[in-house]
Amino acid sequence: MIWNVSPEILSLGPLTLRWYGILFATGFVLCYVYLRRVFAKEKKPIEGLDELLIYVVIGTIAGARLGHCLFYEPMRYLENPIEILFVWNGGLASHGGAIGILTSIYLFSRKRKKFPFLWSTDRVCITVPMAGACVRLGNLMNSEILGRPTDGPWGVIFQRVDSIPRHPAQLYESICYVFIFIVLHFYYRARGVKTAPGSILGLMLILIFASRFFVEFIKENQVGFESDLPLNMGQILSIPAVALGVWIFMRSKRESVG
Repeated sequence: MIWNVSPEILSLGPLTLRWYGILFATGFVLCYVYLRRVFAKEKKPIEGLDELLIYVVIGTIAGARLGHCLFYEPMRYLENPIEILFVWNGGLASHGGAIGILTSIYLFSRKRKKFPFLWSTDRVCITVPMAGACVRLGNLMNSEILGRPTDGPWGVIFQRVDSIPRHPAQLYESICYVFIFIVLHFYYRARGVKTAPGSILGLMLILIFASRFFVEFIKENQVGFESDLPLNMGQILSIPAVALGVWIFMRSKRESVG
């Protein structure tokens, strides 16, 4: 398959509408629609969701941007810190986004005592894979986050990059995230208000970053220094995330039984 889709939908003077931006926003919209049903089911005031979403959007973007700058290109941005603000030039890291989401929910929960941290985090975490799937589709539209070359019939030639058939790694990852959302949805649906606090957070960390770890084996490195590492940066950062998820999930189960 030859992939030569323009990342731009249309341009109006200095303004350009891009697929990535539309899909990024779509992820938040889907999360909001899903969480409205959760808040209604658990009889939580909907205005709390509106405020929570603002926190999460800011936390996601800020965390993902800082994560990319510090994890992947620290010297560049330490020498030119003003460029950290230039988000339109690209550069977002999902590991940093995860930290940003957790931080923003913590700040929200401190302000709104009716929404405990673990309760809020568990509900938001159900929807995180949906947003991740949309972001990876955005990467596909940008012909970025490329897979390694392949001789398989599923190979895709990203004509805007080169003429080499490659794994559509963005699509693999997006499909994984859709599957993870389904797992988390039914996990929550089976337990509802009796869900052990922190269990969905732990399960989400395990599934998201375990899948990320394995997909990285068929992805090109994002920055040059990763070639000198036994694992790339995405895999290195995923290991502690999975370990943290296992610890949180097991602890939540022990406390719920106790």
